[in-house]
Amino acid sequence: MTETATITGSRDFRIFWVGEGTSKFSSAMTVVAVPLVATQTLAAGPLLVGVIEAVTWLPWLVIGLLVGAWVDRVSRWRVMIAADLVSVVALGSVPLAAAFGLLTIWQLMVVAVVLGGASVFYSTAYSAYLPVLFPAMDLASANGKLMGTEKAAQVAGPGLAGLIMRVVAPAGVLLVNAVTFLVSALCLCFLRREEPHVRALREGGADRTGRLWRDIGEGIRFVRTNVYLRTLTLYAAASNLVAGALQAVLVVFLLRTVHLDATVIGLVLGALGAGGIVGAFLAAPLTRSLGSARAIVASEACMPFALLMPLAQRGFGLALLIGGGTMVSAGIVASNVISATFLQTYCPPRMMGRVSAATRVVNFGTLPVGALLGGVLGTAIGLRPTMLVIAISLTLSPLILLFSPISRLRDLPGADHAQAPGPPAHEVSQ
Repeated sequence: MTETATITGSRDFRIFWVGEGTSKFSSAMTVVAVPLVATQTLAAGPLLVGVIEAVTWLPWLVIGLLVGAWVDRVSRWRVMIAADLVSVVALGSVPLAAAFGLLTIWQLMVVAVVLGGASVFYSTAYSAYLPVLFPAMDLASANGKLMGTEKAAQVAGPGLAGLIMRVVAPAGVLLVNAVTFLVSALCLCFLRREEPHVRALREGGADRTGRLWRDIGEGIRFVRTNVYLRTLTLYAAASNLVAGALQAVLVVFLLRTVHLDATVIGLVLGALGAGGIVGAFLAAPLTRSLGSARAIVASEACMPFALLMPLAQRGFGLALLIGGGTMVSAGIVASNVISATFLQTYCPPRMMGRVSAATRVVNFGTLPVGALLGGVLGTAIGLRPTMLVIAISLTLSPLILLFSPISRLRDLPGADHAQAPGPPAHEVSQ
């Protein structure tokens, strides 16, 4: 039986796949729904849309490191379920308020902050819980399929959101989103497993509060002193700075500069995710044929196609944006799958939450900054020139990898080369 057949035939994976796919489908609809609620229902401009996008990612900067250390001390399974349920309540409040004419831009910002906070807890616990569900030999396949499903949702989700908005107001889409997070929570209820770090803490009688800040420091030091993790983290932070700006202005650009309606915008955003599906399923074959380090660098060669995106026009001109965005999405997703698998197999299990959080605080911490910059630039110089600045920045971002030690390797190292901090850690030698 092949590796693909093994992981796909697993009952645990099928249940987890359904739950994750459902919530990712919801998130893909939210990408369209929230900006359109802001612009069409509340008459927000590019700057306010950028602020809403920024506050969604702000919790990573505020609580990310604390959450990372905390989920190494509690059941990650419980954290994921609780995060899903909080998302249900937050999303459900928007259509409820809209139905009574009480929805304001301030409520939308509060909901964005709550959803962002729930995402911090869920994502950190998710990265650490996946190795509990699946053995190391299946992680690459599981990551590829889960990422591919996420991108498939990004293809279908925005289009469906646009169709739903033909029948109900944009806020109504968020009610559907709330239901999908509830489905995700129910699926997780069938996947409780004994978590080794919880058993070790219980048997050792460890103090769950006294070493919190020390634990946070260990996670930061592990990333900071490791040349591979440090390089990948800095690269992701730089590219996410640009991605934050793109997320903040893309829907407004398509609505107000290219003059598309909500349905077509949903279809366009869905088409952009098609490249991500290809990238997710090519990640494992690329790794086998090129090596993990070379596969990451090769994936980022797609970034110059971003220069096609600012040329978008109505009609056939949309092919430039879709073609460029599809190639960029394929490269980013393939790189993300390989990097995620490296982290999950390289990092000591007891530190998975802390290390995952340390990398994501830096990675995702630049997204709100980028979103604000995108909103400010869109207001100051116009939406099309802002898209050009974003495209140039995406094209230049892979230089971080090309001038790093990773570009000189075939494969990233395995777990036997990782040094968990006890005494001060040393940088990995080349």
